[in-house]
Amino acid sequence: MTAPGATQSHDAIAQVSQDLQALQSRITGAVAELDGRAFLTDAWQKAPGDTLQGHGITQILEDGVVFERAGCGFSHVRGPSLPPSATQQRPGLVGVPFEAMGVSLVFHPRNPYVPTVHMNVRMISVAARDGSVVCWCGGGMDLTPYYGFEEDAVFFHQSCKNALAPFGDDKYPRFKTWCDDYFCNKHRGEQRGVGGIFFDDFRELGFEGSLAMMQSVANSFLGAYLPIVLRRKDTPYGERERNFQLYRRGRYVEFNLVWDRGTHFGLQSGGRTESILLSMPPLVSWTYNQVPEPGTPEAALTEQFLVRREWL
Repeated sequence: MTAPGATQSHDAIAQVSQDLQALQSRITGAVAELDGRAFLTDAWQKAPGDTLQGHGITQILEDGVVFERAGCGFSHVRGPSLPPSATQQRPGLVGVPFEAMGVSLVFHPRNPYVPTVHMNVRMISVAARDGSVVCWCGGGMDLTPYYGFEEDAVFFHQSCKNALAPFGDDKYPRFKTWCDDYFCNKHRGEQRGVGGIFFDDFRELGFEGSLAMMQSVANSFLGAYLPIVLRRKDTPYGERERNFQLYRRGRYVEFNLVWDRGTHFGLQSGGRTESILLSMPPLVSWTYNQVPEPGTPEAALTEQFLVRREWL
């Protein structure tokens, strides 16, 4: 995915940046309408002299009716060299300037029967030493329930498959497996949730094709998630379900801080910490060696949903 010239590449990158900001607005607008509470909008700009330059928009909804915390951030930054988390598989790009932009979101629902969701789409470009501009796309979305429902997992995965269908029959099974491999708390030997799709360093369809695939995934998000929210948000729950939700959120935090490349990239590159950590839930708990009682819905989550499965 090499652009034929710097000027054309600059124009294309500027258009992607505009499209990503429009995506952020569409998603937060739909979620605010569902919740009834508006997002706080925090536009930011890196200070002159900072190693990383650029700007972004962090939008956050807290203490809502449906969502206890919903964060959706856009960023467009430039730096003199890629951080270690981005060059582990690309030693030839160590020390070259880069430009990165994307939209990332995590929505933490209030009702324990509504799953947490994550979605991210991003594009990174570098000015290679031979003068070319190399770009690649990444992204995906995944679902993390606290109480498992087969129909929700199947619906979410079918939505992911539909978004990728125009780009080849191989994409969903590849990216589904990639998601299972990635969103795993390896230190616990446990999946983070029921998965979805994940791809990174993607440029095999050329610039236009790879970008179109990324946009298709992004545009499918609301249709993949909001119907599940509407189905579960009014389910009665009590202290037991709430405590289990807070306990399972602890595993979510563990993944983001220990394993997530996006979090590491943002912090290592000098990104805006408050925006990078918008994925954190507002309340969470850890209980020593907690094991759900056999035969309970809580045990069913671990036994039937936090395992690698073919949902379709």
